[in-house]
Amino acid sequence: MQWFAVALGGALGSLARYAINLYIIGIFSERSPLSTLLVNLTGSILIGCCYALVVEKGFFPTELRSLLMVGFLGAFTTFSAFSLDTIIMWQNNQIMLSILYVFGTIFLCLIGTLCAITLMRLF
Repeated sequence: MQWFAVALGGALGSLARYAINLYIIGIFSERSPLSTLLVNLTGSILIGCCYALVVEKGFFPTELRSLLMVGFLGAFTTFSAFSLDTIIMWQNNQIMLSILYVFGTIFLCLIGTLCAITLMRLF
């Protein structure tokens, strides 16, 4: 059953990521690293919520950990796309933008996860 939960979550997570990419392309008329940042930040916040509610507080069955944290968020977040976006910006001589993107992504995602855990602990 755990394998099915991970597979189902992974399918849903990848579809959610794809939908966000299409939405951002619709706004900017081209692929943008903003979609990767948005996905990674959202994923960081969601994994913080899941950790606090499923692992720490036990509000939901542990099977949800496989579905949500391993499957959905594992497929939803996009570190490989983040890496590629950074390299492309660097190779296009957008050095400062790529540095800002790396540090901004790391900082925002860490803060997002921390805030989510803190808020869920209060819940």
